[in-house]
Amino acid sequence: MSELVVKAAYASVTEVEGEGFVGFVDAREENYALFRQPLAGGPVWFEVNDEDFGAEDAIAALALAEGSLTVTLRPERIGRFGYASRVAIRLKSCDGAEPALARLRAMGLLAP
Repeated sequence: MSELVVKAAYASVTEVEGEGFVGFVDAREENYALFRQPLAGGPVWFEVNDEDFGAEDAIAALALAEGSLTVTLRPERIGRFGYASRVAIRLKSCDGAEPALARLRAMGLLAP
């Protein structure tokens, strides 16, 4: 079971100042998961709900199954996430999920 959950109502894909962003946000805009990577490639920054709960190169694995995206965090980075080892992003009612998942594939986080 994942220790943090974001029930995504919508997803966005954005490029700003040479970086690509993929975000998943709940309906109340209180909880979110954000992926950020330079457009030229490189390490991915991942954060949940607050910049203080984020780290570069924190993702050990990303899996898509049964309407949920599961982020497994690297053991050495879990302290940055309140000691959660996994984050579930529920996509059941997520507007814009497909373009966001396509961008995560382009970032090298999800298998094609």
